[in-house]
Amino acid sequence: MKPAPQKYRTTNWKTYNEALKARGSLLIWLDPTMNWHGQPSGKRGRSQVFSDEAIQFCLSIKCLFNLPLRQAMGMTQSLLHLAGLDWAVPDYSTVSRRQKTLQVAIGAVPTSTGLHLLVDSTGIKMLGEGEWKTKKHGADYRRQWRKVHLGIDASTLEIRAMEVTDNSVGDAPVLPGLLDQIPADERIVSVSGDGAYDTKDCHEAIALRAAHAIIPTRKNAKPWKANRCGADARNDILYTTRRLGRAIWKKWSGYHRRSLVETKMRCFKLLGERVMARDFDRQVAELQVRTAVLNRFTRLGTPITVPVL
Repeated sequence: MKPAPQKYRTTNWKTYNEALKARGSLLIWLDPTMNWHGQPSGKRGRSQVFSDEAIQFCLSIKCLFNLPLRQAMGMTQSLLHLAGLDWAVPDYSTVSRRQKTLQVAIGAVPTSTGLHLLVDSTGIKMLGEGEWKTKKHGADYRRQWRKVHLGIDASTLEIRAMEVTDNSVGDAPVLPGLLDQIPADERIVSVSGDGAYDTKDCHEAIALRAAHAIIPTRKNAKPWKANRCGADARNDILYTTRRLGRAIWKKWSGYHRRSLVETKMRCFKLLGERVMARDFDRQVAELQVRTAVLNRFTRLGTPITVPVL
């Protein structure tokens, strides 16, 4: 018979409850010491009036409340007024123009004991009808998606790596780029992903970072020749799966931790099922702002759960 699912209990309800309340506070986004005004760049031409921090703050307000740019600027102006700050607010055209080239600051705390990276991808709608029209009349041929590839830290649940592609790009080709976003001096202990990452390029990229791959082999998998880096580790997974079974290997290797990245995908979509921007560069910046917002939420506090014996 199938065993009963494991039950868990949260041990820090008091602090986690305070963290959830703090997520609704607007004051956590507004820092009076923020470098709001632009600084001279030393290049020819007029200096920027507003800093990247100011533009990212405006886009964060737009993301949090799912507002159009004009309404987001009005809300930003009211927040600065309530905070007693006499800062000027950029107009919507300035924010839209700067969004195309904005370098979004995604805060994340590096690990000192080794990073366990969990990777997966999800789709964010950019063009097409809603679900009701699709259910009644079928999908529109113009229906398009952006694919968001995320890598999260299994211990802190912060997003450490992110890539945005169109929906024609698979998961496996993006993994080396995700690993390159982790600093070279930070040790990666393991990389967990589903069967879509069972490719030679993925295993080679993981092995080059001296990390352990936790990727199930495909059902029709065959042993690889040991002529590429990472082939031996992948063959060990194949032989172990054949000998012990896929279920035992997943439990023994800790593969089920990968469900944490699927939970993060759900949190990502709670900030919006679609992107508002129309060109690709602005869409990337909009999705990066969502990532920065989620990491800020995570640093405020996360639940600590233990299994119920």
